[in-house]
Amino acid sequence: MFTGIIEGTGKVIRSEHQGQGRRLSVVLPPDLTGVQPGDSISVNGVCLTAAAIKGQRVELDLSPETLQKTTLPEIREGDLVNVERALTWSGRLGGHIVTGHIDGVGVMTAKEKERDFLRITIRVPQTAVRYIVQKGSVAIDGISLTVNGIANDTIQLMIIPFTLEKTTLPYRGVGDRANVEADIVGKYIERLMEAGNRKKEGVDLSFLAEHGFIKEQ
Repeated sequence: MFTGIIEGTGKVIRSEHQGQGRRLSVVLPPDLTGVQPGDSISVNGVCLTAAAIKGQRVELDLSPETLQKTTLPEIREGDLVNVERALTWSGRLGGHIVTGHIDGVGVMTAKEKERDFLRITIRVPQTAVRYIVQKGSVAIDGISLTVNGIANDTIQLMIIPFTLEKTTLPYRGVGDRANVEADIVGKYIERLMEAGNRKKEGVDLSFLAEHGFIKEQ
């Protein structure tokens, strides 16, 4: 689990085929330390496992599913990627709950600088758009962002200077693809609604108590 608060950018130094998948080698930023083999790391929003560590260099395996569902197979040597270590129990949830399980790939359709800020528009895949609401949260390439506007299948996002400094967004342009993960809360609600409809009972206080969302009175 992650927060979408990017810790810095890593540099890809190798991306090569390995069986049916790929092996990605990334040099982590100097202040991102303490990563151990087996740890989860978010790379452009995708939850990956550190297969091997050598200094600041981490080796990450990409499965066929990851190659099919995300933008990671498009990464080349020398590219910068957003990186974040998994959330610890003692950490602050400064962004929102991000699982690293991508809903689909979006496309940047507009990018406009407004003083020190950046306004971007992204066309979101149908697999994610139904979970996105205005003023809600969405993860774009692993970055926790607030949705300023939504129209059909496009969303508008305002990027603050701190995010521009810490992430790859300043280097992205119109036509670039990005990994999109919608807020997981909407997915749980949809699932509960479906379960309620199957039972023909709807979602009421008893149903929410039964599934652990509230305490039974």
